[in-house]
Amino acid sequence: MGQEAVRALDAAPGLALVGAYGSADDLGDLGGADVVVELTVPAASPANVAHCVERGIHVVVGTTGWDDARLEALRGQLAEAPPAASGAGVGVLIAPNFAIGALLMMAFAARAAPFFESVELVELHHPAKVDAPSGTAARTAAMIGQARSEAGCAPVPDATTHDPDGARGARVDGIPVHSVRLRGLTAHQEVLLGNAGEMLTLRHDSFDRGSFMPGVIAAVRAVADHPGLTVGLEHYLGIS
Repeated sequence: MGQEAVRALDAAPGLALVGAYGSADDLGDLGGADVVVELTVPAASPANVAHCVERGIHVVVGTTGWDDARLEALRGQLAEAPPAASGAGVGVLIAPNFAIGALLMMAFAARAAPFFESVELVELHHPAKVDAPSGTAARTAAMIGQARSEAGCAPVPDATTHDPDGARGARVDGIPVHSVRLRGLTAHQEVLLGNAGEMLTLRHDSFDRGSFMPGVIAAVRAVADHPGLTVGLEHYLGIS
């Protein structure tokens, strides 16, 4: 993902790539960058973002693992951060997914969820992915859970009382989420919505990491205009 982003940003009109850093590199002043794209692993991401924020550099984050505690700590760091080079506040975007189709799928799912009794998610990724469920699935479940709560929906029905091996998957904001790790896959997600006698399936497939690059570039162009913390690229694009 990082290598793909380097190529895309280097080729993007109006943007200048000033550096590419690996996990063993000293970040220093980051080459005087105005915006950093952070695509690492959950264990390293908070420290990398803090390094940027402390220097007044905007950050676009595509790394997963940003739970509520990490987000709250980041809000505190942003409140104490020096201004960016423009004089405005530092902007940080946490983006569970950069694919435009995935953002639309998430928005459609949240819109549809209150109209169905049952909702479950299946996310499917390559076996080198280190976290489960995916950030996209967790974000989708949170959006669905909020929409159903605001609509006064009952919990999704499930009579399971015996599941010692966790076959029913995880519960994220009350929504069952199932993770698949399979050779040959890239990034895929299905939202299954059911009522008596009918089912609606919303599915998004990323077959290549190039599908994320238009969103990465759009985020880099927009992050400086959104001081503070934003979770979800959809807020920049008017999809939310």
